[in-house]
Amino acid sequence: MRPDRDAILKALENVIDPELRRPVTELDMVRDVLVEDDGSVSVTIALTVVGCPLRHSFEEQVSRFVGEVPGVARVRLGFDVMTSEEKAALVSRLRGGRSADRTISISPTTRVIAVASGKGGVGKSTLTANLAYALSAAGEQVGVLDADVYGHSIPHMLGIHQKPIAVDEMIVPPVRGDLKLMSIGFFLEDNAPIMWRGPMLHKALEQFLSDVHWGELDTLLVDMPPGTGDVAMSLGQLLPRAEALVVTTPQPAAQQVAVRAAQMAQKTGMRVLGVVENMSYLVGTGDELFGSGGGQALADEIGVPLLARIPLDPIMREAADDGSPVAEVAPDSEGAAAIGALAESVAASRAGAIRKPLTVLS
Repeated sequence: MRPDRDAILKALENVIDPELRRPVTELDMVRDVLVEDDGSVSVTIALTVVGCPLRHSFEEQVSRFVGEVPGVARVRLGFDVMTSEEKAALVSRLRGGRSADRTISISPTTRVIAVASGKGGVGKSTLTANLAYALSAAGEQVGVLDADVYGHSIPHMLGIHQKPIAVDEMIVPPVRGDLKLMSIGFFLEDNAPIMWRGPMLHKALEQFLSDVHWGELDTLLVDMPPGTGDVAMSLGQLLPRAEALVVTTPQPAAQQVAVRAAQMAQKTGMRVLGVVENMSYLVGTGDELFGSGGGQALADEIGVPLLARIPLDPIMREAADDGSPVAEVAPDSEGAAAIGALAESVAASRAGAIRKPLTVLS
């Protein structure tokens, strides 16, 4: 039986671009479909760039969905590259017909949560990466902006190594499953240091918020740099409707410094969602290696709830070093359970989130 061409096109609607997260048919990426009498089907897909790092995803999906069509005996997939005109049309389609002006590209319905701390070394980036994964696993569409420009580490913690793709003036962020990530680390060679002053940092963050195609996210987590310097001030200006999650460790010295991050968030118009106390105790023993009470004291001082006490779990550290979230490699661990509970608390607080129009960037 000769396969029906319309049925093949219908099957291709199930093939999702792994980075743009839309069907290839909707993106006009299907260049040709040839059907032969012996049941052989040849499909050609036009990619945005030569050597797309996720070609294997297209191969697997086309083989699976087209192979299920009655009469199909063999599936061949070929690749082509979009022309400049096709790329421009794709960018316009993804932007909903809007011009490439300097406006925030994040949807007005996206919840923006800045994960902040007063000092480094409190595990803020590890917490951000694991919280993002937990929210994504719960069914949310999640993006992560690694704004810790000098200490970018989330790409390594999530095991994302592919580079962003530029389509005209639009940047397509790398993905891990349904999780999207943008970091300055993607644009550096090896472990090169960033030696930029404030204006350059502001411009880079502005570009990440205006030129990156984030799509229809439910939540964007922003891994803030520690302290109250240039980047924190820039993000406060660029994301005036963001909420803040303040991370501290239990000892008074860390709690007293974290107060400054909370105060800065409030002064830039952010709603402080709550406090997370990290490294609260050692798993298995309950030993409070870094003292106790700092998280609750911080929450009481700034008038917000203490959302979670995350234990010091060696499994979480090992997973981060291997490029995996703890809930993926050890879902039954204490660390994974604590992160999961935090994700539930964050999701439950959505009803009280501030919703203001995003401002146009100057």
